[in-house]
Amino acid sequence: MNALLAHQGGWDEILLVLGPILVIAALLRLAKGRVERSAAKHSSTPHSDDRP
Repeated sequence: MNALLAHQGGWDEILLVLGPILVIAALLRLAKGRVERSAAKHSSTPHSDDRP
């Protein structure tokens, strides 16, 4: 493994930077989807406080 990550023209450094960025982006997208689904679920259900 050390031979693979020992200066292979720069691609290994790119992977070491892009890997964590892609993981964080995926987690943010997952969290955003959950928040949007939760907000849609709560906005579509009427509450007892909404009645006059």
